[in-house]
Amino acid sequence: MTQTQRGLATDGIRHADILIVGGGLSGAMLAAQLLRLPGKRSLRVIEPRAELGRGEAYSAVELGHTLNGNAARMSVDPDNVDDLTQWLTAHIAAGGWPESDEQHVPVSELFPPRGLFGVYVQQRLAEAQAVGAVNGSTVEHVQAEVVDLQTRDDLVLLTLSDGQRLQGTYAVLATGMFPAARTPQTESSGLNAAALDPWDVAAMRRLDPQSTVLIIGSGLTMVDAVVSLEQAGHRGPIEVFSRHGLLPHVRRQPPAWVDFLAEDQSIRTPRQLVRELRRHCRDAIAQGIDWQSPLDTVRAHVGRLWNQATDVQRRQFVRHVRPWWESHHHRSPPLSAELVARLHQEGRLRIQAASFKGLESTVEGQVSIRIRRRGEVDTTVVSGAALINSSGIEYDWRRVARPLPQQLLACGLIRPGPLALGIAAAVDGAVLDADGQVAERLFAMGPPLRGMWWESTAVTDVASQAKALAERLTRSL
Repeated sequence: MTQTQRGLATDGIRHADILIVGGGLSGAMLAAQLLRLPGKRSLRVIEPRAELGRGEAYSAVELGHTLNGNAARMSVDPDNVDDLTQWLTAHIAAGGWPESDEQHVPVSELFPPRGLFGVYVQQRLAEAQAVGAVNGSTVEHVQAEVVDLQTRDDLVLLTLSDGQRLQGTYAVLATGMFPAARTPQTESSGLNAAALDPWDVAAMRRLDPQSTVLIIGSGLTMVDAVVSLEQAGHRGPIEVFSRHGLLPHVRRQPPAWVDFLAEDQSIRTPRQLVRELRRHCRDAIAQGIDWQSPLDTVRAHVGRLWNQATDVQRRQFVRHVRPWWESHHHRSPPLSAELVARLHQEGRLRIQAASFKGLESTVEGQVSIRIRRRGEVDTTVVSGAALINSSGIEYDWRRVARPLPQQLLACGLIRPGPLALGIAAAVDGAVLDADGQVAERLFAMGPPLRGMWWESTAVTDVASQAKALAERLTRSL
C-alpha cells in the first residue's frame, strides 16, 4: 500500500457497503444473491448501459440471436436447475414469446432469444430487490463507467467517467466479457474500424444483398453473424476464415452417461482426459448413443482439472486441444446450426482454414484482407463488400484498451491470470496484485477468472460464483 493510497480524501464521496463494477449477468446475479441474504447492506452497481442484467450477451434484440444452451441448462438460480424452465413456462402461458412454438420441443429444451433471457435476469433481480427491501438492503444503478480504482486499508475508491467518486467497503470486478468485435485493442490492427458489428442487422441491410461478405473466425460469434446477415436479407456469398476451419457442432439433448471423471480421480492431465474421453465417445457410438453424452459429463470437472494443471499442461491444452474443445463443447443452437448447414450445402457459405494477416488498402465499397491458408507459405488477398470480426472474446486484459483494465494493470492492483487469461485471483475470488499478494477488499467473478477455471463464462458458472462470493462478502461485513 502506497502512502498516496493511504491518504485518499473521502469527504463528500458517496459510500456503499459493496461496489459492483459491471451490471451485466455477473453483476446482476451478485447483487441478487446479496439482496436475498439476511441482513442490511447497501449496494451500488456501476454499469454504463441503461439496464442492468443484460451486458454484452443479453442486449441482443433479434429473436434469431438465441442462447447456445437450452432452458434446462441456463438457470440463474444455483439451487434450482429448473428456474428458467419454470419462468419460461409462465411467460409463454401469459402470451410471451409466441415464436417458441416454432421449435416444437418441451419448454426445458427451448433455446430462448438472448434478449428474452435478459428480461428473465432482470425479473429475478427485481424480485431479489423486493426481498432485500424487507431487511433494509438497497441497490442503486449508477450509469457510468469506472475509469479509476484505488484501495486503502479500510475502503475502495472509484472514480467514474462522469466525475463522480464512490467509496465502498468492498469492490467486485464483475466486468463480464470483452467481445473482440466490440473491444478497443491496445495494439490494434484496425480490424474493428473496418468491420461490421456481428449483431448489427440494420447495418447489414445497407449492403448489396448479393455482395460477398468476409468473416474472420468460425465460432459462435460467426454463427450469430450469419443469422444477422440472413435476417438482413443478405443472399450473397459468405467467406469464413479461421485457423483450423472448424465449425461449432449443433447442440443436441443426449441421454445421461456415466460420470467417468468422478469415478477415476487419476485423470489429471489434458492428454489423459482426451484419451479417456475419446474412449468413452467410441463406446457411446458403438452403443448407438450420441457422442455428446460422455462429453457433457466433463463440464462439471473442467474447473478442477484446469486449476490443478501446471502451466505447461495448460499450454498443451490451449495449443493442441482448445480448437476441438471449443467446436465440440461450445455448440450451436439447433435453428442457427440448421441455417449455417443449409448455406454451406448451397455453396453460399464457405469455411477455409486460414489465418488473418492484416488489412489491405481498400477502395470505396470494398474491403480487402490478407490471409495465409493452412499448409501454404505465401499469403493471399481476398476482397468483399463487408468484413465481420467474429474472433470471439478477448480475455487478455493487457490487450483491452479500456480505462479500468489499463489503470489496474499500471498500478499493480491486478496481474494477468494463468496464460494471460483474465486476472489472477485466490479461490474465493480475492484478486492478486502484481506481487502476488491477496487483496483484502477487491474481488472478481465471472469471465475475469477465465485463467483460474477455464470455463468461467457460462450462466451456471456465474450463478454459482455469485452465490459463493455473496456469502463470503456478507460474512466479512
